[in-house]
Amino acid sequence: MAEKKSTKSFEQTMQELEEIVETLENGQVELDQALALFEKGIKLSRASQKFLDQAEQKVTRLTQEENGEIKEYSFE
Repeated sequence: MAEKKSTKSFEQTMQELEEIVETLENGQVELDQALALFEKGIKLSRASQKFLDQAEQKVTRLTQEENGEIKEYSFE
């Protein structure tokens, strides 16, 4: 089954993930609904990480030394 491409922004993805976490922390959902929300949360978490990885790669590409050569900087 092919994954459909998400058109959500990073901020939208994070907002939805936060709402899922709040719902799960509330503890007022049935087990089957909690599992479905957990699964959706995992997918959103992975999508968020992908956004961050892509942003890091872009920053790495755009960061240049004075002589015009690309220089990678650690984000740690």
